[in-house]
Formats: sequence, C-alpha cells, structure tokens
Amino acid sequence: MSQRAKEISELIKSFSDNVMAFVESLSDDDWRKVCESEEWPVGATAYHLGAGHFAIFDMAGMIVRGEDLPPLTMDQINSMSDKQAREHADCTKAEAIEALRKNSAEMVAFVAGLTDEELDRKGSMPAFGGEATTEQLIQFVIFESAMRHFDSMKTAVGR
Repeated sequence: MSQRAKEISELIKSFSDNVMAFVESLSDDDWRKVCESEEWPVGATAYHLGAGHFAIFDMAGMIVRGEDLPPLTMDQINSMSDKQAREHADCTKAEAIEALRKNSAEMVAFVAGLTDEELDRKGSMPAFGGEATTEQLIQFVIFESAMRHFDSMKTAVGR
C-alpha cells in the first residue's frame, strides 16, 4: 500500500462514516423529503450514494487492470443515475445503509491496496473529457459528486 492510497482510503472511510451516521439519524419524514437539485427523495439519494458512488471500485479496477472503460458521456451517467434513484425511490433505510456499508467497505479496501503506479494509471472515457487516472476518478466520484449529493440531502432535511 502506498502512503497516498492509505490517505485516500482513510478519507473515503471518514466520509462514508459521516454519510452512514447521517442516514441512520434520519426520521421517516426526513427519508421522504425531496432533494432539490436531484429531485429524488432523500432515501433514494442515500441509496444512490451507496449503490452508485461507493461502488465505483469496479470501474476504478478496470483502469488499474488496463481494461477499456465503457464509452459513457456525463449525460448517459446522469440518466443512469436518475433511473437508479427512481427505481429505488421507495427503498428502506436498511437497504440504503446496507448498500453504503457494503460498498464503502469494499471501496476503502480496494483503494488501500493500490500502489502509486496504480493510482496514476489512466483510463479514457468521454465523461472525463478524455483520460483520467484512477485517483482522479475516485476524487471526482467520491469527493466531488457524492459530496454534492450528501450536501443536497442535508439541505433537504434542514441540517
């Protein structure tokens, strides 16, 4: 494990712990409130974080292994995310927490085991505007996009 990988994995763990604590604290009324920017219920947004954002270790693994990434655009990714959230609009808190717990643990373990060379390996996808390193993918999906969803959830419930 590289020092960079260790630091990134610790940041992911801290962020996922914060998300899970927040989700566990939500009331049934909070769960059904709608996140303004996504237009999804808070519960569906929580599920999306767990099943989507914290599950990107598969895509990051493709970069590490030198495999071609799917040629997705941001519009396609956003459409897939919207579809997933709408399909899970009525998910339970337990389902969202399980997705968060399972996938964030796998993401932390995956990142913790990376070398600096693997963090710097590049993959190409139109959504990234060309090439992106494994680390850039993780930074974007977890620390930018997922953070925006988390902030949206907190705003929706007034925290």
